[in-house]
Amino acid sequence: MAKVQILIEGAPCEVEEGTTILEAARINGYEIPSLCTYNHGECSQGSCRVCLVEATGARGLVASCVYPVSEGMEIKISSPKAMEARRRSVELLLSNHNQNCQQCEKNGKCELLHVAKITGAREGKYQGEHNEPTLDTLAPGLIRDSSKCILCGRCIERCKNAHGLSILGFENRGFRTFVSPAENRSFAESPCLQCGQCVNVCPTGALMEHSEIDRVYEALRSGKHVIAQAAPAVRATLGEEFGYPVGTAVTGKMIAAMRRLGFERVYDVNFGADETIMEEGAELLDRLQHGGVLPMITSCSPGWVNYAEYNYPDLLDHLSSCKSPHEMQGATIKSCWADSMKIDPKDIFVVSVMPCTAKKFEKEREQLKTNGLPDVDAVITTRELAKMIRRSGIVFKRLPDEDWDTDLMGDYSGAAVIFGVTGGVMEAALRTVYHSVTGEEYGPIEFTEVRGHDAGVREATIEVKGTTIHVAIASGMRSAKPLLDEIRKGQSRYQFIEIMGCPGGCINGGGQPYIKPCFMENEEPDILDTYKEKRANALYREDEGRPVRQSHNNPDIIALYRRYLGEPNSHRAHELLHTSYAGRTGFKEIGD
Repeated sequence: MAKVQILIEGAPCEVEEGTTILEAARINGYEIPSLCTYNHGECSQGSCRVCLVEATGARGLVASCVYPVSEGMEIKISSPKAMEARRRSVELLLSNHNQNCQQCEKNGKCELLHVAKITGAREGKYQGEHNEPTLDTLAPGLIRDSSKCILCGRCIERCKNAHGLSILGFENRGFRTFVSPAENRSFAESPCLQCGQCVNVCPTGALMEHSEIDRVYEALRSGKHVIAQAAPAVRATLGEEFGYPVGTAVTGKMIAAMRRLGFERVYDVNFGADETIMEEGAELLDRLQHGGVLPMITSCSPGWVNYAEYNYPDLLDHLSSCKSPHEMQGATIKSCWADSMKIDPKDIFVVSVMPCTAKKFEKEREQLKTNGLPDVDAVITTRELAKMIRRSGIVFKRLPDEDWDTDLMGDYSGAAVIFGVTGGVMEAALRTVYHSVTGEEYGPIEFTEVRGHDAGVREATIEVKGTTIHVAIASGMRSAKPLLDEIRKGQSRYQFIEIMGCPGGCINGGGQPYIKPCFMENEEPDILDTYKEKRANALYREDEGRPVRQSHNNPDIIALYRRYLGEPNSHRAHELLHTSYAGRTGFKEIGD
C-alpha cells in the first residue's frame, strides 16, 4: 500500500495510506485518549468522541479512531481546542454514569476512569437527569448494569464479529438510548450464549460475570469437603493478573494459591479432558463403524451448545453426548472419588475454575445432575480466582510451585492440556482414535494440520489404516455457521467437527484476564494481535513436556476404567459421563 507523509505534533511521519489518525499516532509513539480502537479494536464508529483531534483538511475536530490520514495532513493532539474537547466528552459520559467506583468490579481495569485521568475530567461538571437504570442479575453467567454503560457499542460489535449475532443492540434514541437485549429483556430471557465476549470488551462495569465468590466462601465455612478443579487454559492466563507476561504458565503457584484458600483437594481438569477423549473417541468410532449420525460435533463448549440449542435444534443429534471435561470430572468426584474416600456425595462441594462464563450456565442444567446432585456446584472464572487470591492477602509471586493432588485423579496427558486451544480437542481425539484403529501410536504425535488461531474454518484429512477421516475446526459461531448450514443441507463432507464458542478457544474465554493495552505497559504494542498465540503456546509447551501425551496412555485413566467404569462408552460410563440436549427458543415472556 502507498505511503503518505504527515505531521503529528509538528514531527514528520510516514504511514500507510488509509491508516486512521489514531493508528498513525499509536505507531509513532503518541497516545490519544480513546475508548475504542486503541484499546480493543471494536467500537461503534467513533460514538464516544473521546479521541478528538485537530487535522488539516477537516471541518472542525475529528474522531481520530475513524478519520483516515492523507498526504500532507497536519495533526494536532495537544492543542488547547483538542484537549478541552476531549475533556468535555469524558465529562459528558461521566454525567450519566454511576460513579460508585469503590464497589465496581472493574475497578483497576476501567477504561473510562483511565481516560478521565488522562483528560483531566472534572467530577460533577455536568449535572442533570440520569437515564432509568436496569440491573439484570437473572442469568447464571452474566450481569448487566445499564447505569455504568457509556454507549460505546463495543459489546454490540463483539457479538456480531464473534458470533454473527445481535443479542445486544441500541434501544430508543437520543438521551433515552440504552444498550440491551431486545425490549430490555434479561440475558436469561434472550438467546444469549452466556459466552462473556461482551464482558471482555466492555470498558466499564456495565457487563460482568455473575460472581460466585461468596458461594465458594460459604461452602468453605460449611464443613463440607470443598474440592477445586481448574481448567487447562487457566494456568496459561492467571499470571497476567499478577504482572506476569502474557503466555506465562503459572501452574505450580496457582495450585499453591488454591490450597491456601482452603480447598481440601486441588485437581486438574485435564484428567476430565482425558476422560472426555476416551468417551468421545469411542463414540466417534462407534458412529463410523455402525452408521451413526455424522458428522459428530464436539460438545465441550457450553457457549456452542447453547447456540446449537437455540439456532440448530434439528442438528442436536450430531453433537457428541459427552459431558464437558469439568462436568465429567465433577461426576467422577461425586461417585468414584466419594466411594474411594467413603464420603457421602451430598457432603461434597465441587468448584470449577474456568476461563468461561458460559460454564456458570452449564452447571445449572438439569441434564448435568447425577442421582439428583449437580456434578459441579460452583464455577468461578480466572478473574474471580485472582480476586480471591488478592482478598486473602496471598502474595502470588512468592508462592512455591506445588503439584496437583494425585489420589485417583492425579496424572494427565499432554493431549488434555491443549483442550484450551481451538483445535486442541480435535488433536487430542485424533491421537487416541488413531491408536484405537491401528493399535499404534501416531508419529510424530502432533496433528499440526488442525492448529491455528485465525477466524474461519480449518480442515484436514487424516488417513487411519485405510480409513479417511475428514475433519474441520471452527471457533466463534460466525465461523461455525457455514459448517452447520452445510450439515443442514446434507452437503457436509466431514466425519468429525470441533466447534468452540469463543474465537481462539478457551484461551480467549469470557472469564479470562482482560487484554487492555492501556493497562499493559510492559507488553508490546501489538499485544491485541498476539495474545491468543502467546497463551496457546503456553499450553503447547506443557503438552510437549508431558511424559504421557495421549489420553489412552494415562495410567490413572486406565485405572479408573478398570476399577469403576469398565470400557469407554459402557453403560456405567454413559450414566456418569454422558448427557443430552434439547432445543429452546430463549424468548419466553418476561414474568413467565
